[in-house]
Parts: sequence; structure tokens; C-alpha cells
Amino acid sequence: MGAWPVRWAGAATAAYGVGILVRPALMARPCGLDDEDGSVPVATALLIRAVGARDLANGLAMLAAKEGSALRAATVCRVVSDLGDAVLFGTQLPDPAARRKAAAVAGGWGALCAVAGLASRSVRK
Repeated sequence: MGAWPVRWAGAATAAYGVGILVRPALMARPCGLDDEDGSVPVATALLIRAVGARDLANGLAMLAAKEGSALRAATVCRVVSDLGDAVLFGTQLPDPAARRKAAAVAGGWGALCAVAGLASRSVRK
């Protein structure tokens, strides 16, 4: 199998990064970090946008990296970022239900990207 699973995961990652850069509420609401009126506090929006910039960069790297070690490194960076998110959001968010949900989503994306990397012959070179 070629690089398309990793490229697809990279495109999805980049799209999500752009989404939360533009609308931090896309991440704030499921994490329980929005205010009662649905608005996102300025400091929270800033940090979510930083995650969005990271995800955009990771996704673009997965899309643009040459096959082999560069693509493997881009994929590993994405997986490690997701696993870090799963641990941090899964243990530090104020609401227990949001912790479980955020950990499951972040861990799921990390697992998906890891499987995409393992399935891609282009990453294993």
C-alpha cells in the first residue's frame, strides 16, 4: 500500500487544524471549555488556536513529506501529539465526561494515524 492512508490522515488533520483556528468553539464545546452562553474565553481560544496551528503543520507535513524517513517522522509527530492530547485532556479537563470524550477522540486519531503509518509501505521504507 502506498502513502495514501497517511496522506488522507494528513489532509484530515490539516482540515481540523484550520477549523479550530477559525472557530475555536469546535474544540472548546466538546471539551467543556466554553462559557455557559457558548462563547469561548479569549485565553482558551488562544490556546486552542495554538493546537490548531500545530495540527495544521502536522497535517501539511504528512501531505508534503517525501516517502521514507521524512514521512515516517511526520506521522510519528502526529501520533505523539495525539497521544499527548489524550493524556492531558483525559486527565486535566474539568468535566469528567469531557475528559473521557476528549481522550477517546484524541486517542482514536492517534491510533488511526499510527495504523495509517503502519499500513503505508512508503512510511516503512
